[in-house]
Amino acid sequence: MRITRVATHVLVADDVNVGATSSAQDAFVVELETDAGITGIGESDVNPWIARACIEARGTHTMGQSLADMLIGADPLDPTALWQRLYDGSAMNGRRGALIHALGAVDIALWDIAGKAAGVPVWRLLGEQAHDSVVPYASLLPPGPDFEMFKATMIAWALRAKDLGFRAVKIETLLSGPYRHGALDEPDERMTEIVADVRAAVGPGMTLMVDVGYAWDDVDRADGVLRDWAGLDVLFCETPLRSDDLDGYARLHDRASGVAIAAGEWLATRFEFRELMDHGKVDVVQPDPGRVGGLTEALRVAQMAQDRNRTVVTHSWKTGITIAAAVHLAVVSPACAFVEYLPKELTDSVLRRELTTRELPVDDGLIHAPEAPGIGVEIDPDALRRFTA
Repeated sequence: MRITRVATHVLVADDVNVGATSSAQDAFVVELETDAGITGIGESDVNPWIARACIEARGTHTMGQSLADMLIGADPLDPTALWQRLYDGSAMNGRRGALIHALGAVDIALWDIAGKAAGVPVWRLLGEQAHDSVVPYASLLPPGPDFEMFKATMIAWALRAKDLGFRAVKIETLLSGPYRHGALDEPDERMTEIVADVRAAVGPGMTLMVDVGYAWDDVDRADGVLRDWAGLDVLFCETPLRSDDLDGYARLHDRASGVAIAAGEWLATRFEFRELMDHGKVDVVQPDPGRVGGLTEALRVAQMAQDRNRTVVTHSWKTGITIAAAVHLAVVSPACAFVEYLPKELTDSVLRRELTTRELPVDDGLIHAPEAPGIGVEIDPDALRRFTA
């Protein structure tokens, strides 16, 4: 089997709001067509115009090759070997960042082809089954032009997630810092107020996670807030500090506030995650299937986490394509406790609601190990045309 065509899709929601803190408003999707009539699909969370250039740009020398040119004519049935060829052949173009994120979409599409060709779900090709089912958590970032509306909607969405059967929620309390949501700019006490009110609303049985979106640039400040959450049964605090502040993450870990520290959503390759774990000492690592470099690299990160006694919770703030890839990873990863899930009922993202048709169903708060060949999702061709920029 050979790859005959590489199609890259730049997709943007028709109601995109550049002031919103949500990358689910756009998507970068890759389709790889083969001479066997099998097409694989993949997705990554990255500026889609930049990702397209990373794949389609001409190459000029042996370690600055074009990803598209290397893919045409290649055998797609050994994604791990092809990943290494693409990584080495484009090493001077990237090695990290956008190029690896774009490569991640390609890699997911390769695994989709391999699963479809073998007639099995992708997880059966990735490794031994570790879980019969995985736990998706409802990731919640409601609209809110002001604090009171944001808090009220967050509580309502958390209760709605509970009614939908979710066993875990993550509240995106993006109230301050560089990643704050819209016009919100609130003191730390209001973040704690939301966490406390959501916990009171959903009760003690619901797993609660909190994403603060790089809110703090001071370890003492971060530690003080986390200690205020001590009695609220928060599983982890996501991205309290900037991604590159590994010294700060290590100091925050050593303070032992009682709230675990999670990070990794933006990182590319196992090499960055190794530094995050060994230097930054984070408790929970969050590889995004596309951004980290695809399922090939996500699997390596999950193994590294297992070797270091760390927990894996995927970042999957995207459409059903990325969510499905995360589920396949989780099924074979003993260290993976949850996968991020953006419910169609609880999102402003029209792309999340409409891009994919057949998806992996949530049943009683669980996603069972998929059995359909490939990653198990399909793109709605009408939606693909509608959102093409």
